Amino acid sequence: MNDSLLPVPSGALQIPAQPYFIDSVGQEPLKFSLVLPTYKESQNIQKIVQILSDLLDGYIPGQYELIVVDDNSPDLTWKVAQELLPDYPQLRVMRRQSEKGLSTAVVRGWQVARGEILGVIDADLQHPPEVLLQLLQEMERGADLALASRHVEGGGVSEWSAVRRFLSRGAQMLGLIILPEVIGRLSDPMSGYFMVRRSAMIGASLSPVGYKILIEVAARGKIRWIAEAGYVFREREAGESKVTWKQYIEYIQHLLRLRLSLWPVKRFFRFGVVGFSGVFVDMGVFYLLRTVLGFGLTRSTMFSAEVAIINNFLWNDFWTFGDVSRRQPGKRQRIKRLIKFNIICLAGIILQTLIVNLLFNVFGINEYIAKLMAIAIVTVWNFWVNLKLSWRVTDVQK
Repeated sequence: MNDSLLPVPSGALQIPAQPYFIDSVGQEPLKFSLVLPTYKESQNIQKIVQILSDLLDGYIPGQYELIVVDDNSPDLTWKVAQELLPDYPQLRVMRRQSEKGLSTAVVRGWQVARGEILGVIDADLQHPPEVLLQLLQEMERGADLALASRHVEGGGVSEWSAVRRFLSRGAQMLGLIILPEVIGRLSDPMSGYFMVRRSAMIGASLSPVGYKILIEVAARGKIRWIAEAGYVFREREAGESKVTWKQYIEYIQHLLRLRLSLWPVKRFFRFGVVGFSGVFVDMGVFYLLRTVLGFGLTRSTMFSAEVAIINNFLWNDFWTFGDVSRRQPGKRQRIKRLIKFNIICLAGIILQTLIVNLLFNVFGINEYIAKLMAIAIVTVWNFWVNLKLSWRVTDVQK
């Protein structure tokens, strides 16, 4: 009977244009593939498969599949699911014995999936299956990603403790700080109930950590349109909860890993080199004006700083963000970038002053160390804000 089990993909966690092992399946592509990652869910698996099958048979009959990916559960969840195969022709079962983890289970399921739309739902009945149809309707309207959210109209949690509510919201706030451009697009980044268009994920190299794969998908996929539908998170009917402190630690690790992988290191290095050169320009012009030409202190300081800013802008425009600048030609565009660069640098000077005073006067840190720390923080500030405003990489038509 093991022959009825799906083979387990290996290698890179990438979503292919065509499903793995398509020759052995010998069937046409489908509209929708829904993965149910499981571990010790033998008490729930029959009920969730029955509910989902009845639901999808009425909406897209014959155009879907349910893929149970079990991590070799000691309660033999995979075997219970396998015994359901004769009664549910759209069901497929995978048993993983050498790899563990919910997120990778989802990706492995997607790798063998035949659907144009790829989805995931918990098998513990805490995700209301009926919301699935709302998500499918959003995908049919053109969304690249549709997620069930506890934090929009119609959403909520049933009987969570105050501590768990606080941890969930705290995790979201932390995500907004570390990875704002991704988390800011999702009302419920901790959701494990969503679907994504296959074409938006083809070729993306995924490296999910722990239980939350939505952030990985939103960060690495070609996601333009995100739709959401509210749902109320239910309490588990059977089996045991798998939420532990380890999941929160893995969530933070995932955020930090994504932040580092998405950070434009090469641009930042160039930006730092240009900024370092600006120090010498600033000091050289200041010396010339103050000592050689005899200008006043204030005028010398202001003029030398502005010369350094223009120097930094020209080098950044030519070198650090040269690829962007060449797609935004013309004097008018360059002047607009220069004005924005000036304003951001001025804000950086103000920010640096505030940080130095805070570190020195409030926390008692040595003034020179405080200055260095402020420079480091403001360098990151200047780079990131210039990336988003002065040289808007994401807005350039390729």
